[in-house]
Amino acid sequence: MAKTEIVVVGAGYSGIAATKMLSKKLKKNPDAHITLIDRHSYQTMMTELHEVAGGRVEPDAIQYDLQRLFCKRKNVSVVTDTVTTIDKEKKIVKTKQGSYSFDYLVLGMGGEPNDFGTPGVKEHGFTLWSMDDAIKIREHIERTVALAAVEPDEAKRKAMLNFVVCGSGFTGIEMVGELIDWKDRLAKNNKIKPEDINLMVVEAAPTILNMLDRNDAGKAEKYLTKKGVSILKDMPIIEVHEDHIILKSGEKIPTHTLIWTAGVKANSDAEKFDMPAARANRLVANEYMQAKGYEEKNIFVVGDLVYFEEADKENRPTPQIVQAAEQTGICAAKNILATINGTEKEAYKGKYDGFMVSIGSKYAVACVFDKYHLSGFFAMLMKHIINLRYFFDIRSGYYMFQYIMHEFFRIKDERNVFRGHTSRNSNVLWSVPLRVFYGCVWLVEAMKKVIGNGKVLQPSTWFGDGSWFTNTVAFPFEWLQPADATSGASQAADAATTATADPTFGLSYAFGEEPMLVFKSMPDWFGSIMKFMMPNTEVALFMQKFMTLFEVALALAIIFGLFTWLANATTIVLVVMFCLSGMFYWVNIWFLFVAFALMNGSGRAFGLDKWVIPWIQRKLGNWWYGDVKARYGEKS
Repeated sequence: MAKTEIVVVGAGYSGIAATKMLSKKLKKNPDAHITLIDRHSYQTMMTELHEVAGGRVEPDAIQYDLQRLFCKRKNVSVVTDTVTTIDKEKKIVKTKQGSYSFDYLVLGMGGEPNDFGTPGVKEHGFTLWSMDDAIKIREHIERTVALAAVEPDEAKRKAMLNFVVCGSGFTGIEMVGELIDWKDRLAKNNKIKPEDINLMVVEAAPTILNMLDRNDAGKAEKYLTKKGVSILKDMPIIEVHEDHIILKSGEKIPTHTLIWTAGVKANSDAEKFDMPAARANRLVANEYMQAKGYEEKNIFVVGDLVYFEEADKENRPTPQIVQAAEQTGICAAKNILATINGTEKEAYKGKYDGFMVSIGSKYAVACVFDKYHLSGFFAMLMKHIINLRYFFDIRSGYYMFQYIMHEFFRIKDERNVFRGHTSRNSNVLWSVPLRVFYGCVWLVEAMKKVIGNGKVLQPSTWFGDGSWFTNTVAFPFEWLQPADATSGASQAADAATTATADPTFGLSYAFGEEPMLVFKSMPDWFGSIMKFMMPNTEVALFMQKFMTLFEVALALAIIFGLFTWLANATTIVLVVMFCLSGMFYWVNIWFLFVAFALMNGSGRAFGLDKWVIPWIQRKLGNWWYGDVKARYGEKS
């Protein structure tokens, strides 16, 4: 039986959403195969391009390799190529490198900037719609500021340091927000004053952020003004030159940097497909996302490329936002599955849970679920939560972890929602002595159980009378003590008495005061868990010996800096358990806080983690994802 071939063109939000759903639902169908074609070997997180353009993160922070997204999807082939034409009658997608037959085709090539024919934009302006665009803007700004810093002509210098963003939609406002954060670093690196750098937003409409509630947009405008951004409203740009722009009013604004974010249109490659189009060259589709006139050919259009008006939204097509892109992609996937399975198709119904815009790394405004209005810290935190949810939706734990590291722990210049407090860009060398000391404390305590000294040294353990070789269990668990055998309990009691009386006993005393237990007795709920885990003396004896060896291994791992995050996290769990067992003193509660401090990569300095962790990451990455490539789908 011939395979059912599904071809998805475009690995943006809509294409990824459609491919993920089709792959999941068809994984038990050996006769179905999906080919995902994109001109790049990676997906770009388009909503975060401003972070690269504004110098906050490096390009790899928002690039997600397609093989890593689909490595375990055996029914998906990833192809790096550019689509040139579509033979709709023969149902063949032709690319620069080959051709692909299809039974179902999903077109999700996205959009591109719309300059509305404004003279000079292509020649002298910068757009922000791809990774290449973002890198060009970043490099241009760094170069321009550096040249301006040594420019003797005051007028030219001022023009070079005047950065203009055209358009006050999400992209434009987020771009100028990054420039607000970046301004101080640019000034410091080039020995100029931050106030010498001027930021400006030029908007053709009388208001800004028109997709937001007016109150939310007002908060954003107030914040921008507070940060020194000039906002020109109702001022269309009619010409762009190398060193200035001209407004409709006739005013000339000197600048060497115009970032154009004023509009979006369909990807110009779609013009070659000769299919019905509407405003901004978007391809018209019906309520099932089927291309108009090609319903019988099973051609679907999704994302920014599609033009579809819902019944109650005349002259208002699906918005060119991430939520709509994903929902149109999923709608197309559902209807392909319905056709394959012979079930009823499902019409598109857009459901947008709100909108948000970040203004730099520390401030945002948001409307969540159309009723909760947030601003500042909580709105910014909500944006990160939504981005993390995206990785959950596409089932990519790897890139979720990378996002967290890039946004919270590897950030520079305090450019994150926590004002840099979570940044790991500090030297962990100074934690090495503490790491070795903490490991030695655990090692000494463990070895005293092995060697034994005739008394229970530290009530921060459950195991025995100080000797690993003793078959007496001194657990404070009544169900383990036989009615006619009280030696274990009495030994424990004697040891505790000795500990209190002997001022040389470990850290039992603090300035001459008697130590106080964290818990005087074990909580009932914890006792029930322990009773389930250790139902008899034999199990308890095994645990006594096992845990002693485990503590030795744990101590050595901390001392030598091996798996220090995991090792210290384990000590936290053990200390909590010791506390709940009624055998840990407040005077030693510092164990917890030291462990938390050492979890911040302490094994990367004078520790084995410097070599072991990167080696494991490489090996596991290659095993799980395979070797990443610049191009996929080439014939071997």
